[in-house]
Amino acid sequence: MKQLVLLKWGNEALNLYEIIIKPKSGFGTPLKGDTIFGHFCWQAAHDSTLLNGGLGKWIDAYKQKPFIVFSSAWPKFYDPDTGKARHAMKRPDLPLSVLFRSPEESRCMHIKERKENKKKKWMAIGEDLSLALSDLDYFSDKDLLNMAKRVATAEIRRQMRQQEKTEFCISFNQPHNTINRQTMTTGEGRFAPFSENTWFYYPETELAIFVLIDKSATSIERVQYAMERIGQWGYGKDASTGIGRFDLVGCDELDLPGDGSANACYTLAPVVPEKNTFFETYFTPFIRFGKHGDRLALSRNPFKNPVVMADEGAVFVPRDKALFERPYIGQGICGLSKSMPQTVAQGYSFYLPFKLEM
Repeated sequence: MKQLVLLKWGNEALNLYEIIIKPKSGFGTPLKGDTIFGHFCWQAAHDSTLLNGGLGKWIDAYKQKPFIVFSSAWPKFYDPDTGKARHAMKRPDLPLSVLFRSPEESRCMHIKERKENKKKKWMAIGEDLSLALSDLDYFSDKDLLNMAKRVATAEIRRQMRQQEKTEFCISFNQPHNTINRQTMTTGEGRFAPFSENTWFYYPETELAIFVLIDKSATSIERVQYAMERIGQWGYGKDASTGIGRFDLVGCDELDLPGDGSANACYTLAPVVPEKNTFFETYFTPFIRFGKHGDRLALSRNPFKNPVVMADEGAVFVPRDKALFERPYIGQGICGLSKSMPQTVAQGYSFYLPFKLEM
């Protein structure tokens, strides 16, 4: 067990944990940090014991400081030879010329190498969460699949060989139709089939979710309890059809990653960066078209205002190194809903500090 490190500023103390989940079904909604945060808030709304003083107290102060920050879910593998764990994370949103430096060569070879590098969408991060661009191991979707196969049981590999198409994360369109539960039919003139996209991970895949917790708000035991219930009841859209299920299989305390020479942040969840804080940014835009869950999903207006975010894997270079004194960047998002004005969205993200040399 690693020694727990607390990072403090003001009266605030944050603990870093890694929660490991194992999917039991497909998912209709990607496991992104801001959506996981929304699910946790609904759990806290129905169970006042999850947060000290109740959810309202912490939501009121959320724009000033977060009480909890979730990362997106990242595949985790254990090397069968060494037993060491590695996380598969998105390649930083930096120019390829920065990530893959190569000596002078012919134009033809340069184009060929660039095509191969574009396929390397993933990078390997060790258990200590240290990130050094010069030492990173990049790999493609095919390599990620091979990593999953390597740690899978012989029976899983046998079953997967029978599939026509095998990928680490495969999606397909699931057909649906509206059924009248009294007549068990669609009703006269109401046959209107539609389809929803569902994602399935390779069997036995483990996913890591990193979470920062303000210890004055809650404890990791209560967060685990909430995550277990989310996994049982279903995460994301179409949970009532049986998708979005997962098991919580582990939790560990982690040291907050630190690098005295760091000058950049690599984000692990979608984020809304603070204004006038960064002088260089590299990210893929992501628009969150949010929708209320739980009972508000059936309200007259369940939709939230859209939010433009920087997707996970973004790189931000702060103007002031004092930013590295806290383990998150971003801001709380308010003014999202007319149905529930107090609604907030997680615009914060846990990040990995590293040194960027352009």
